[in-house]
Amino acid sequence: MPDEQTYVIVGAGLAGAKAAETLREEGFDGRVVLLGSEAERPYERPPLSKGYLLGKDEKSSAYVHDEGWYGEHAVDARFGVTATGLDPASRRLSLADGGSLGYDRLLLTTGASARRLPVPGADLDGVLYLRTMEDCERLREALRRQGRVAIAGAGWIGLEVAAAARELGCEVTVIEPESVALSRSIGPELGAMFTELHTEHGVSFRFGEGVSELRGEGGRVRGVVTSAGVTVEADIVVVGIGVTPNTALAEAAGLAVSNGILVDAGLATSAPGVYAAGDVANVDHPLLGRRVRVEHWANALSGGPAAARAMLGQRVSYDWVPYFFSDQYDLGMEAAGLPEPGTYDRVVSRGDRAGREFIAFWLAGGAVIAGMNVNVWDVSDTIQDLIRSGRTVDTARLADPGVPLTAI
Repeated sequence: MPDEQTYVIVGAGLAGAKAAETLREEGFDGRVVLLGSEAERPYERPPLSKGYLLGKDEKSSAYVHDEGWYGEHAVDARFGVTATGLDPASRRLSLADGGSLGYDRLLLTTGASARRLPVPGADLDGVLYLRTMEDCERLREALRRQGRVAIAGAGWIGLEVAAAARELGCEVTVIEPESVALSRSIGPELGAMFTELHTEHGVSFRFGEGVSELRGEGGRVRGVVTSAGVTVEADIVVVGIGVTPNTALAEAAGLAVSNGILVDAGLATSAPGVYAAGDVANVDHPLLGRRVRVEHWANALSGGPAAARAMLGQRVSYDWVPYFFSDQYDLGMEAAGLPEPGTYDRVVSRGDRAGREFIAFWLAGGAVIAGMNVNVWDVSDTIQDLIRSGRTVDTARLADPGVPLTAI
């Protein structure tokens, strides 16, 4: 009788938890070990900048599985355990507690870490980040004091925190080197709309400025000095300047790494028997025809299961259409595709832009490469079908609300 196979997952976030779930659903009856450096069991990150941050949702709503799920499904879940070394030749992991663990297949879902602000004063009390459950709880407590909040970065995290802070009664200033919000994520055309939305809700922006220094008093932050020499008074500073993929384990083991762990369309790394998924994976995307590393929730949700199937020897072509969503004030949106500046040549809209009930499409060479529905629902699947088709579209029909999207 053959020895029992051991599949190890390093990283107990959404991708890792969903991979473990899929292994069992697909009938794998060997040993499954899930290692997570956080003491918390796997949770989803969207509530950290939305419902849980605002106190509208319970903490339990963020968890991927009930507490007893891991034992019930014979998943050896070890939380608060960090893998410190990987030897692909011997197929063995070194652990921070001095132990080691052998594997037959290994999945790296090590995620990403918040990029730190590299300026004087960044270590003052009151300088906060939002990446983990612990970060969220610390920030939530600070926002409830209804003080002055300065936010470094007008990306998705920065804007969602700004919306939460305003809803809780804080005074908010956002400092952003670009000329509009979300410029690097969705371009200036739609970024301007989000800028207007937040301005209407009392958020002040300082565009074209970065953070040069944080100043404090008694060890606590009291203000932000911008690159323009202006001081913005603040009781807390929230840093939302992006994340860095957690590649140290893979890099030290000699795996191919460049802006994440390089994987093929089947999520296999350069080392035999080793796979990667989620925020840390830089995927050779068969649909988009280029490498992409996506940090959104949906990538972890679908990438973990895809990697699990690949580990089991199934044929996998991870050609998902990137998807993300956001809720800010009374605006809800979903977006499909990656509408980054430089990837599109035109933006077309249908619906009521002024009333913020519309759909925007980003096009390249006449084909839809991304779409965003704003306060319009039940169209995301159709938008994804448009992107997946790669076909040139009639832009007049695309912009006409009288023409069903399914007809295009």
